[in-house]
Amino acid sequence: MALRVLLTVIFLLSPAATTTATSHARLGEEIPIFPLADPAILQALGTSHNTIRFARFARQYDKIYDSEHEIQRRFEIFNQNMEQIEASNQKGLSYSLAANKFADLTWEEFRARWLGAPQNCSAAHGNHIMTDKKLPKKRDWRKEGIVSHVKDQGHCGSCWSFSATGALEAAYTQLTGKPVSLSEQQLIDCSTEYNNFGCLGGFPSQAFQYIKDNGGIEAEESYPYNASNGACKFNKTKVAAKLIDSINITMGSEDELKHAVGIVRPVSVGFEVVESFRFYEKGVYKSKKCGSSPEDLNHAVLVVGYGEEDGVSYWIIKNSWGKEWGDKGYVKLELGKNMCGVATCACYPIAAA
Repeated sequence: MALRVLLTVIFLLSPAATTTATSHARLGEEIPIFPLADPAILQALGTSHNTIRFARFARQYDKIYDSEHEIQRRFEIFNQNMEQIEASNQKGLSYSLAANKFADLTWEEFRARWLGAPQNCSAAHGNHIMTDKKLPKKRDWRKEGIVSHVKDQGHCGSCWSFSATGALEAAYTQLTGKPVSLSEQQLIDCSTEYNNFGCLGGFPSQAFQYIKDNGGIEAEESYPYNASNGACKFNKTKVAAKLIDSINITMGSEDELKHAVGIVRPVSVGFEVVESFRFYEKGVYKSKKCGSSPEDLNHAVLVVGYGEEDGVSYWIIKNSWGKEWGDKGYVKLELGKNMCGVATCACYPIAAA
């Protein structure tokens, strides 16, 4: 039977409870009973400060482990990740990290479940037209009401489909004034002939070409997401949005990207996720470890604006790891250095009425 880690807030926060548990929970001794706490968890781990921290994490994210061995393994991984987080936060960087739902996974496990394999970018040749129109000093399309809610891709490397739907949702709402949530699952199931590979990765530009050629995309309501590869079930009578074409940003040109985001609307971009990024909490993220070549890109996100914080310019990026990740599902990324390849493979769609 799976062992469900459930500890009450009273137990986790009460110094008296912690002291009592520590004084009694020695190897071979009887484990005291606490409301909603599985004695097997306490027996497997003991009741140290780190144990209680892990138990609090497991309860918060509704973690279920299949055996005492698995509990111990996840506990060790969690402690290693916490050491990495705490060491980073002590460096006084422009951003901070924090434990989140990924904190009991190794980097290899995380990469296999949430990131796509690097592919050749099909949006490398730019056709975005620069104009003399003055850019706003800052831009946040969320305030204009055209950015849809943050979604969660789950255990599937389908970030590219969320980046694509996010961009088209913004374009459609900007054009029509009507909010819409489009189907990532349709892109996963139906666009494989466009060099997309479902949960193994793809590119927004290829998704846009599929939507254009296919005659549209359904709403999420009629073609719901299930975070797995499946047979195509597209129904043309249920199309919720169409696009005329897509526009590419010249590879590596942050000036073009900023113009597009500042003047036009949100833009789909490729991105390289490195180990520390998965624990981002707040601040302006930057890293010397991430690359900027097309071969480095392993994730796709949506740039919805830009700004400045403590003299550092940044992009506002919408991720697809749920609202509990980062800053309510968003991250600020340093602007001006093509950080992590943000301008290497970027494009945006033109919605049809």
